[in-house]
Amino acid sequence: MKKFLLFLLLALPVASAEISLSRFCITGREVRITGLKKGDIVKIDGREGKKPLASGFHRLEVLRDGKKIFSGKLLSLPGIFTLLPPLIAILLALVTKDVFTSLFLGIFTSAMLLNLLNPLGAFLRSLDTYLVRALLSSDKISIVLFTLLLGAMVGVMSKSGGIEGIVQALSRKVRSPKTTQLYTWLLGIFIFFDDYTNTLIVGNTMRPLADRWKVSREKLAYIVDSTAAPVASVALISTWIGFEVSLIGEGFRHVGLTLDPYMVFLQTLPIRFYVIFALFFGFLIIITGREFGPMFKAELRARQGKVLRDGAIPLADFEIAPLLPPPHIKKRWLNGLVPVLFVIAVTFAGIYFTGMKAAGALPPGPFIKKIGLIFSSGNSFNSLLWGAFSGFLVAIALALIQRLLKLREAVKAGIEGMKAMLTAVVILSLAWALSETLMELRTGDYLASALSGKFDPRLLPAAVFLVSALISFSTGTSWGTMSIVYPLVIPLAYTLAKGTPHFHRVLLGVVASVLSGAVFGDHCSPISDTTIMSSMASSCDHVDHVKTQIPYALTVAVFSLFFGVLPYAFSLPYLATVLLEAGALTAFLLLVGKKVN
Repeated sequence: MKKFLLFLLLALPVASAEISLSRFCITGREVRITGLKKGDIVKIDGREGKKPLASGFHRLEVLRDGKKIFSGKLLSLPGIFTLLPPLIAILLALVTKDVFTSLFLGIFTSAMLLNLLNPLGAFLRSLDTYLVRALLSSDKISIVLFTLLLGAMVGVMSKSGGIEGIVQALSRKVRSPKTTQLYTWLLGIFIFFDDYTNTLIVGNTMRPLADRWKVSREKLAYIVDSTAAPVASVALISTWIGFEVSLIGEGFRHVGLTLDPYMVFLQTLPIRFYVIFALFFGFLIIITGREFGPMFKAELRARQGKVLRDGAIPLADFEIAPLLPPPHIKKRWLNGLVPVLFVIAVTFAGIYFTGMKAAGALPPGPFIKKIGLIFSSGNSFNSLLWGAFSGFLVAIALALIQRLLKLREAVKAGIEGMKAMLTAVVILSLAWALSETLMELRTGDYLASALSGKFDPRLLPAAVFLVSALISFSTGTSWGTMSIVYPLVIPLAYTLAKGTPHFHRVLLGVVASVLSGAVFGDHCSPISDTTIMSSMASSCDHVDHVKTQIPYALTVAVFSLFFGVLPYAFSLPYLATVLLEAGALTAFLLLVGKKVN
């Protein structure tokens, strides 16, 4: 009984309200403690200081004015252990096809490391700390609300016949699976200012049409995913710009570079090879009608009438009976298009006006730079909420004005639409919780430092691309990857290439490779939020989406590395690298790809 009570006690938090530390630290790294005041004394194993520790358990004490204000154990293990949680989550998801259990076991593994290998403590902290913390951010709550509100809007649109009206209207122009995919790709390019908006609107709008023309849900999810983040990350006006420019500027400040980070950002746009060719490859596959790998099998199955494989579990389902329109309702495309346009217009306007307010007095310079500054300063999360709720209200108003639905029916359809999004919201929350634990474990820091080293500076952009991809794949976040890698690699590029004739190309290549690698890793990771949202918007089984997309993303990444990043770093003219990669990808697809009849 005493042992059980001691075991239970170890499961409870030991930190004071002021002192905060992770119970886990990487062997050879300094212990991180926040909340210390001047004069506080830190003792580890009875000795003062926060020096790097050997592997094993250690005793930590904090003294203030001679009194002990904190006492507890901490665990030090080699950094390789920080890779266990994402590897467990990713491998289990691919093998078992059970995303819920896989993600939770990933969180639990992280919690074991962060809680002294205590299974009870790890289980409790997984629930009351990491899952709760995953939703404490106002930005993440905004994404959840945006997702639910957009689901509500789609529910009303479906019930009032708007979705079917769009399908009927586009059916006059769309006469084959190829043109269906092409319109989906073009819509993905058109909604360029935010990847979340892009993903949810394109997938939800085009899904019924893709089903009618027997395009697999996996292929729809791929087109949605391969246009969302890539187009938003290179658009001159998008919610990504401010984040990227701020990280680039901070890296320059650390090494004393006086370059304008925004101008450097613009110069890197053409050499973001993976991002550009992810868009190109999606277009190429649609035009040629060729597929390979698991996607070929999925498309063959879909042409036979099965857009989902037997046993698939789609993340969202808008084909349930409560969302089907009554047979007597006239299906009008305006009832589906107008709410979507309101979402785009209100979100776009919201980002612009909040950006104007936040940016203040604009500096002199080119018009495009001013517009970029405005949009990068805007509050995209608030704007997304305003846009989704506006679209929901407009969908209801259209249904009421035309007497297609009663108010109670419209509201009920909205609630059913929210229910259809619930599975995806749960998975998204689990992915965020895992990402939170990986940040506390410092998984990204370990990977970045472990894989960096001194070598020919012209190889640095390629190395940075691979490191960024690995971190993004392991943590499931492209933005988190950028925040980890930019501060590390910009000083490294400056140190290695300073004074060489390759300095400018290496610096631009490194800056471009961080984002390209982050987007590539994000595309392949089953714990990525945008990958999850692509599965959700396309109503696709999440694991099926990941398994079919990885071969395509990996193909583009390999060709981008060997025909784009490396040749450019070694001074091959830019136009030659673009033509080389485009030609190589085309030849590969024609040789390996098979036509789907």
